[in-house]
Amino acid sequence: MTLDLDGPDPLYEQIAAILASRIADGTYPPRRRVPSEAAIVEEFGVSRPTARAAVQLLVERGLVVTVRGKGSYVVDSPRA
Repeated sequence: MTLDLDGPDPLYEQIAAILASRIADGTYPPRRRVPSEAAIVEEFGVSRPTARAAVQLLVERGLVVTVRGKGSYVVDSPRA
């Protein structure tokens, strides 16, 4: 999946969708870390606030939990 820079969807939503699909297909298994904000910045070429917003969206959707000082992890059983 690539980012659609000219499309109507915000970049953070596109990144969150890509990360969510990786969670769904097992690329990021339960109880394991998802990429850090710095890694998202590097992979997608976006700003840190955009990367942060993408991770926050995953938290709001119940796919990821953030542990202060440790990182963000895939939840055991995502909410439906």
